[in-house]
Amino acid sequence: MNLTNKVAVVTGASGGIGAPTAHRLAEAGARIIVGYNGKSAEATKIVTALPGTGHRAMRIPMLETNVIREVAATVERDFGRCDVLVNSAGFTRMVPHHDLEALDDDLIDAIFAANVRGPFATIRAFAPLLKKSGDAVIVNISSVAAISGSGSNIAYGGSKAALDTMALSLARVLGPEIRVLTVSPAAVDTAFVPGRTTAMVERVAATTPLKRVVQADEVAQAVMAAITHLTSSTGIVIPVDGGKLVG
Repeated sequence: MNLTNKVAVVTGASGGIGAPTAHRLAEAGARIIVGYNGKSAEATKIVTALPGTGHRAMRIPMLETNVIREVAATVERDFGRCDVLVNSAGFTRMVPHHDLEALDDDLIDAIFAANVRGPFATIRAFAPLLKKSGDAVIVNISSVAAISGSGSNIAYGGSKAALDTMALSLARVLGPEIRVLTVSPAAVDTAFVPGRTTAMVERVAATTPLKRVVQADEVAQAVMAAITHLTSSTGIVIPVDGGKLVG
C-alpha cells in the first residue's frame, strides 16, 4: 500500500471514520489534508499524530461551496497535486422511523445538504486537480442504511442512497483518470450519531452473521483497499457491515 508522494484530502477527518482513514493513508506515505468543520483543535492533534510529514489541517465545511473551492485552490498551490479524496464528513440525528412529525423539513434539508450536496460540491471542486493525477481515487463513505432502509432516521438512509447513486454517475463521467468507489459501513461505534449509545450499536451488531461491532479502523482498511488494491473497480459499493445485508 505505497502512497509515497501522493496527496490525500480527507473530509470529516477530525474524528469518527475520517481520523483512522487519515492515519492509514499517512502510514502508506501520503501527505494528508485533514479536513474539518468546527473541530479545529481535534484536527490539529490528528495532524501532529500522523506518521510522516507535510500534513495539514484545513477547514472544509460541507455547506460552504466557496470555501471548498478555495481549499482546492490552496491544495493545488501548496501541494501541487491531489491523488485521493475521501468524503467522510456527514450529518445525522436520531429520529425514530415511526415518528414522521419529528423528521421536520429543516432536519431533512440539513441532512441532504451535508450528505449529498456537500460531497458533490467537494468532488466538483477537486475534480480538475484529481484528473491531473491521471490515476486518482474518490472514496465516499456511505452506509448500509442506503440499502436496508434502517439507520438513524429515514432521511439519513435516503441521503446515503442518493450518495451511492451519485457515485455511479460520477464513475462514468470522471473515468478513466478518476475511480469513484463507495465504502458502506453498518453502525460503527463512534460519536457520529448524537444520542446513539454503544449498547444500541451492539444490539444491532448481534443480529448480523459476524455478531460484532464494526470498528472505525476496519472501515479505514476498506478505504485503503479501494484505493490501492481494487484498481480495476469503479462505481461499486463495498459493504463493511458484519454481514448485515445478508442476514
